[in-house]
Amino acid sequence: MAVGNVSVGFKVYCLTVMTLVAATYTVSLRYTRTLSGDMYFSTTAVCVAEVIKLILSLGMLSNEAGSLGRLKNILVEHIFSSPKELLKLSVPSIVYAIQNNMAFLALSNLDAAVYQVTYQLKIPCTALCTVLMLNRSLSRLQWGSVLMLCVGVTLVQWEPVKTTNVEIVQNPLLGFIAIAIAVCCSGFAGVYFEKVLKSSDTSLWVRNIQMYISGIVVTLFGVYMTDGEKILEKGFFFGYKPWVCFVIFLASVGGLYTSVVVKYTDNIMKGFSAAAAIVISTVASVVLFGLQITVTFASGALLVCISIYLYGIPKQDTIKLTQNATDKELKAKLISV
Repeated sequence: MAVGNVSVGFKVYCLTVMTLVAATYTVSLRYTRTLSGDMYFSTTAVCVAEVIKLILSLGMLSNEAGSLGRLKNILVEHIFSSPKELLKLSVPSIVYAIQNNMAFLALSNLDAAVYQVTYQLKIPCTALCTVLMLNRSLSRLQWGSVLMLCVGVTLVQWEPVKTTNVEIVQNPLLGFIAIAIAVCCSGFAGVYFEKVLKSSDTSLWVRNIQMYISGIVVTLFGVYMTDGEKILEKGFFFGYKPWVCFVIFLASVGGLYTSVVVKYTDNIMKGFSAAAAIVISTVASVVLFGLQITVTFASGALLVCISIYLYGIPKQDTIKLTQNATDKELKAKLISV
C-alpha cells in the first residue's frame, strides 16, 4: 500500500520522527525552564532557531537548484529583487515569533503533558482560519470533533495537576493564556502561509527562506526590546547549556521536518502522531517531573486523542458515503427501469 511512489514504511518513518521530535521538544523545553541557576534568554533561543532554519533551508534550496549558479539566480530573483514578497512573508514571521516565545512562557508555567494536550487547540483555530481565509467547509463530524477537543482541553485545565519534582514558582493561568495566544498564532500563520504557497509556483524552500529572513529581523527586534539591557550585561548566549542547545536544534529541525510530513502523509496518520506525542509527553512528565495524573486529566487527554483521530477521517468517510449513496441511486434506477 502506497500513496504515489511513497511506501507506508516511509510514511511511518516520517511520522515516527515527527512524533519523537514533538514530544522530545516539549519535554526538553520544559526541563530547561525548571533548572536551577542561570536561566537563558528565551528570546535569543527563538532567534538562533530562526538562523538555523535559514541555513538549513538554504542547503535544501541549493540541493534543489543543482548548482551554485542556479542558486545565485534564484536568490537574486526571489530575495534581493523581491522586497514585496519579503514584506508579504513578514506577516507569518511576526506571528510565528510571537508563537515561539509564548511556548517558552507557557512551558515555564505548565507541565509538558498539560501543554501538549492544551496545544491541540490549534486544530479548531486552524479549522476556523481555514474556513474564513481559504473558503473551505468542514463536515459535521469535523465540527463535532472540534467541540469534543475543546471539552477535553477544558477537563485538562479544570483541575490543576501537581508535579512533585518541580520547585519553581508557576502561574498556570499565565501559562494557559500563553498557550491560547500561541494556538491562535499557529492557526493564522499556518493558513496564511498555505495561502501564500498556493498563490504561486514558487518553491517551498524559497518561501521558507523569505520567511526566515524576516523572522530573524523580527526576533532580533524582540531580543532588543525584551532583554536588550540584560544581554548587553551578560551576553547573548548567557545560560546556554547542552540541553538548551538541544531544544534549539529540535525547534529548528522540527519546523522543517513538518513540511515533509505534510507532503507525504495523511490526516489519520498525523492524528495518531499527535496522540502518540501526548502519551509520550505524559509518561515523560510522570518520570521526570513527578506529574500526578488525575481522573479529569486522563479523561480530557483521552477525549483530545479521540477528537484528533475523528477530525482526520471525515473526508475519506464522506467519499465512501457518497459512493454508497450513488450506488444505491443507480440500483434504484435500474430496478425502476
